[in-house]
Amino acid sequence: MSSITIIGAGNMGTAIAGLALAAGSEVQVLTRAATDLDPRVSAGTVGDELKGDVVVLALPYGAVAEVVDLYADRLDGKVVVDITNPLDFATFDSLVVPDGSSAAAQVQQRVPGARVLKAFNTNFAATLASGQVGPLPTTVLVAGDDADAKAALAGAVSGVRVVDAGSLKRAHELEALGFLQLTLAAGEKTSWTTGFALAE
Repeated sequence: MSSITIIGAGNMGTAIAGLALAAGSEVQVLTRAATDLDPRVSAGTVGDELKGDVVVLALPYGAVAEVVDLYADRLDGKVVVDITNPLDFATFDSLVVPDGSSAAAQVQQRVPGARVLKAFNTNFAATLASGQVGPLPTTVLVAGDDADAKAALAGAVSGVRVVDAGSLKRAHELEALGFLQLTLAAGEKTSWTTGFALAE
């Protein structure tokens, strides 16, 4: 049985927990404050021991470094999934990582012993929960350098199509795509219940 720890219980964390529960995974959710969670979830506080082999950072970009540093070498060997879009929320017009880099690459630098993946950043919570983008299945694009880590993530969730997007270098392009999707939704060119999808 797969095991997954989700740090954060916002819309995205809750939706990803739902995918993991649907797959029959053991799910731990860690938050900073008490919140109502599915009774099938093992609830805890940020700083508690990590029960999952897969750890999802369902946090805003600005909160990731602190949490990653808190766990530091306790993340060694684990699959660590960065879902963030490092958007400048003051201007909503740029990313705040250096050109050619990515938030996921920054996580990998902070925890070199972890197997870091970029995933879920091109999805909105509503399409993860429904499993649909219009008539198409929701596609989760995953970038990373470890094939076994990608397989572990794919095996820990159910109800979406998981597609290998290449090496961790592709996180740069995934974050650009996530940025575009966010700005389109914020500008009311599209809605928060839709998104990009891949037709087979």
